[in-house]
Amino acid sequence: MARKTKTSPRPPRRRRTRRLTALIATVVCAAVAGGVVAYQTVSDQAPERPVTTEEAGRLALSRLNLYQASPVGVVLTADEGGGVRILVEGVVDYRTHRGVGRYRSTGASGSLDHGLVVWDTGGLGLAPEPAGDQRPPWEQAEHIPRSGWSPRSYTADPLDAGLQLLTQVGADRPDNPLLLAQSGARWLGRDRIDGGGYDRFAGPRAQGAAPDGKSSPLTYWVDGDGNLRRVTMRMAGLGTPTSVDFSGRDADAKLPEAPWLTG
Repeated sequence: MARKTKTSPRPPRRRRTRRLTALIATVVCAAVAGGVVAYQTVSDQAPERPVTTEEAGRLALSRLNLYQASPVGVVLTADEGGGVRILVEGVVDYRTHRGVGRYRSTGASGSLDHGLVVWDTGGLGLAPEPAGDQRPPWEQAEHIPRSGWSPRSYTADPLDAGLQLLTQVGADRPDNPLLLAQSGARWLGRDRIDGGGYDRFAGPRAQGAAPDGKSSPLTYWVDGDGNLRRVTMRMAGLGTPTSVDFSGRDADAKLPEAPWLTG
């Protein structure tokens, strides 16, 4: 993915990829079965405590609020290791669980690759971005023929994990705040992002984790009205977590279906 030669479909890594998919579903939802051993956790040194009833309520509403605001603008940053970082700027519609955007891969020597990416719950597709085209990525994607796309299933790479996470964060109903609190959601602190105040929460742990077990690999930034501003996910072996920022509703975005299927 980091270089041009990686825009073609990759060989499937079925066992690891299935484990990744199950893990993301586990830590995004409030209290479902799964494991978190594949990822690093929030630092044990962070000042933290169990969430209050009010905080659990706001955290429980955050996924529904994101769903209702969609399509929403997103910026995803993923560290691929070896000094390679990928930035995706696009839009996600949680009513259709589809996303589209531009990606740019950079390394120590500068830009390595760039293009368009479209993703849904089943996988993703990559295509070159037309030179000089200033239209939004969803408009560009509609005009690229089927032969111009390189589709593939998800792998366990950081970019793919981030895109999968993006398809699952929004939900058409609120989580159960009581289950969130019982499953280990914790308040970690309070931060300011672009001038706004946000509470930082560790998500619920996987079902069956010990009471004194490690925190969730997911961290959420939620404002006083239950609006989600940022999510990060820590991955084993990488010092920089995959990060997703939400910039609010983009009412003009019209997301295409998987373009390699519709031709």
